[in-house]
Amino acid sequence: MTRITIPSSVTSIGDYAFCKCISLIQITIPSSVISFGNHIFDGIKILEITGDIKYIPNKLFSGCSSLTRITIPSSITLIGDYAFCECISLTQITIPSSVTSIGDYAFYDCTSLTQITIPSSVTSIGKNAFYYCESLMQITIPSSLILIEVNIFNRCTSLAQITIPSSITSIGNGAFFECSSLEQIIIPSFVTSIGNSAFSGCSSLAQITIPSSVTSIGDYAFYECTSLIGITIPSSVTSIEKNVFYGCSSLTQIKIPSSVTSIGDYAFIFCLLLTQITIPSSVTSIGDYAFYECTSVTQITIPLSVTSIGDYAFYECTSLTQIIIPSSVTSIGNYAFSGCSSLTQITIPLSVTLLI
Repeated sequence: MTRITIPSSVTSIGDYAFCKCISLIQITIPSSVISFGNHIFDGIKILEITGDIKYIPNKLFSGCSSLTRITIPSSITLIGDYAFCECISLTQITIPSSVTSIGDYAFYDCTSLTQITIPSSVTSIGKNAFYYCESLMQITIPSSLILIEVNIFNRCTSLAQITIPSSITSIGNGAFFECSSLEQIIIPSFVTSIGNSAFSGCSSLAQITIPSSVTSIGDYAFYECTSLIGITIPSSVTSIEKNVFYGCSSLTQIKIPSSVTSIGDYAFIFCLLLTQITIPSSVTSIGDYAFYECTSVTQITIPLSVTSIGDYAFYECTSLTQIIIPSSVTSIGNYAFSGCSSLTQITIPLSVTLLI
């Protein structure tokens, strides 16, 4: 059987209805069908859907590991949650301009998918939609979107190029997590927040521009971006969160704006090439392990605004030769300057009441 037309009298298709019909290449589904069973198309390799069906329901092709190519009719307006989840042989798909919404996990673990075009009609793409599409090299995000959802391109390790449209206002948690082939990205001027781990593990990312519209950068946002050389934090940001530049081993310089009031735990840990850093007078606290093993830092000035220095804050900063602790500091944490083997002079003010 190669082709089948389902009449409009049918309202339901049961479980395994066309399972292992390996020669089936075309099916006509009318809009009268509103109920779909599980594993309907398991074992099918190539399929063209025709008819006036309005949506691809949740999990319709989920786990169809043999499916390599599919044609979606122009009547479709919605692609449901997990619709093509784990279609590991799917190499290409064209989403028609009638589609306005792509659900959560829609193309999750489609490991062979290399390219996809999302039409400008799409206004929402769900969480984890392209999670672990490890062969996906290029994708265009339509300007109709305003949000890049949580984990949307998480572990898309082949993704080398992406353009974020100016309509986007927020980049969700883990959005580009471990996109290890991504070398450059421009964040548009309407983005106000960058989520936790948004670019974590983007080991090829050498350049990124953060616009002045951004007010918050989440924890682990640039965690182990080992190729990142320089970054400017805009004056709209008020705090540097924990682990945000953890392991950015190629980072040579960074400017912290005067709007920042706190430097979080592990913020610059293992930034091995960072030579100089200026802490603005707005900062009141330096977190635990904040500059741990920043072995190339030779000079650092702690402003009068700082009241506490965390545990291991400057541990193993082996190139640091001199540091002046201002009279505003009342506590210095455990091993704060331990292993600073080049440190020849340090002044501890009378204001310090806790020295461990």
